[in-house]
Amino acid sequence: MITEWGTVPTEDGPMGLYRAGGGAASAAVVVLQEAFGVNDHVQDVTRRFAASGYLAVAPDLFHRTGIGVLGYEQHAEAMPLIGAIDAGAITRDVRAVLAHLAAHDGLPASRVAVVGFCFGGRAAFTAATSIRGLGGTVVFYGPGIAAGPHAVLADAGRIDAPVLVHVGVDDPTIPADQVAAIDTALADLPVPARQFVYPDAGHAFACDARPALYRREAATLAWDRTTAFLADHVPLAD
Repeated sequence: MITEWGTVPTEDGPMGLYRAGGGAASAAVVVLQEAFGVNDHVQDVTRRFAASGYLAVAPDLFHRTGIGVLGYEQHAEAMPLIGAIDAGAITRDVRAVLAHLAAHDGLPASRVAVVGFCFGGRAAFTAATSIRGLGGTVVFYGPGIAAGPHAVLADAGRIDAPVLVHVGVDDPTIPADQVAAIDTALADLPVPARQFVYPDAGHAFACDARPALYRREAATLAWDRTTAFLADHVPLAD
């Protein structure tokens, strides 16, 4: 597997892009970071997708700030950073990655899935509402989709590609009323869309870099459902 950092141009300046893959790939996964940057865990997740045969990339959504990575203990510092990244910035960044994949790797948006975690989950859902023709979108516990200053659930009707959402039943950042609202919005879409709620799991339940939050059973099931979703909607060429 080849891993490397590069940059892609955006309307707001160059953006770092972590790439992992084994050569020419027939489909790609764009991994959108948690609230702490493209850290070791996000890079590891990117490599996991690459190990499955996808070209996997993770853009540095903090590129406007000059802050690359925060520690998991720096929650207070992370909140204003992600709060400053609105729907327009997310859309511009994801479009820039898609343009790079099309020009550099010959992969159109229909051969690309966007997968986001935590803040990146909100970012992935946002991209799905504003960018047409994606291969699919996967959200892992994305706060702020249904409520908050950057809520985008009202725009869910614009989504034209399959969606998969994972959330823990005990996630305090996505309360039950928001989970229900997301369910309702997904049910109205004309494309395959489903939300899974995981018992005995809270926020960041799939992050094995945070032992206090990690829930192996839920994480394994969510990963299996994600890989099945990718196989259905952005399958690799034989």
